[in-house]
Amino acid sequence: MRLQPIGFCIAVLLAACGTDPARTGDDDGSGDPGGGGGGGGGGGGGGGGGGGGGGTMLPPPARGFQVVSPSIVIPAGKEITYCYYFKTTNTTTMPIQSWKSHMTPGSHHMILYFTRTEVQPAGTVTADNCGSGGGGTNAPVWTYATQVEDQEFTLPGDDGTGLPIAQNIPAGQPAYFQMHYLNSTDSDMTVHVELNASAYPEGVAVRGAAPYITYNTQIHIDAAQGSKASASGNCTVSSTLKFFTLSTHVHKQGVHTYVKDGAAMVFESTDWEHPGDRSWGASPFFSFSSGKLYYQCDYVNATGTTDPIVTGPSAATNEMCMAVGYYFDPARASVGSRYCLDSIAL
Repeated sequence: MRLQPIGFCIAVLLAACGTDPARTGDDDGSGDPGGGGGGGGGGGGGGGGGGGGGGTMLPPPARGFQVVSPSIVIPAGKEITYCYYFKTTNTTTMPIQSWKSHMTPGSHHMILYFTRTEVQPAGTVTADNCGSGGGGTNAPVWTYATQVEDQEFTLPGDDGTGLPIAQNIPAGQPAYFQMHYLNSTDSDMTVHVELNASAYPEGVAVRGAAPYITYNTQIHIDAAQGSKASASGNCTVSSTLKFFTLSTHVHKQGVHTYVKDGAAMVFESTDWEHPGDRSWGASPFFSFSSGKLYYQCDYVNATGTTDPIVTGPSAATNEMCMAVGYYFDPARASVGSRYCLDSIAL
């Protein structure tokens, strides 16, 4: 899954790309999240800067909201994943037309997740259980992700009937950033991420879009060096739904991922870290005419491990197999996120 331009790293029933939990706060230097303020940034209907961040690069959007994570010190040679929990500061539902992000050097990726209720109090920065999110109806929902320093993604401006496509974000949406850092230098680094959500002007009618996410729980790769394995799912998808971008996500054992419409190839990649995506920017977009979305991930345990590799959020010790995308329903004003667990549509 290329975390560019829309950067799918959708984790939903479990969080994606996390390293193992680590200490936080004023510890012995394993990742002091000091140096930044709290708060979620952003400003109601007119954007606004967030608390902390150590030198914000992005001006706030004219309408929408901005989130800036507090500054975190990453020691030399350290790899760690932090989560920053917040609530969006828009005071009314915002039809988001574009996302724009900036990450300081040392950032490997950032993923934005939404939850139904707060997982941690707003302003919390921690590596403990980072991204574990809630369960059941409070499972984290991927919304945006990036793996490059500066990125912008704009949703299509016309659904085929003249309506712009947007993602409707409720007021005070509970959310968190999952931020994966790798400091390969000999010096400590101070890092943060910034995100702008730019909304259409008040009163503009839009076609609401949302994520479509698959998740596979049945991954098992033997521990022996060179072991191979595959995981797949076959999800029922209405042929009336319109997709405008698709991609996949695996961890470092992944060597080949693909998505098919029945037997027809739609997307494939052999690069686990930057898999790319396939996008359709205008009508008729893409529909699964067969009524089936088939996804598969192939793996090789290239180095050998102490234990078998199974499904889970840790990029260091687990694997994932996900097909991810954005869709809308031309017969409905707006839609919610849809999930397929293994091969079962939820």
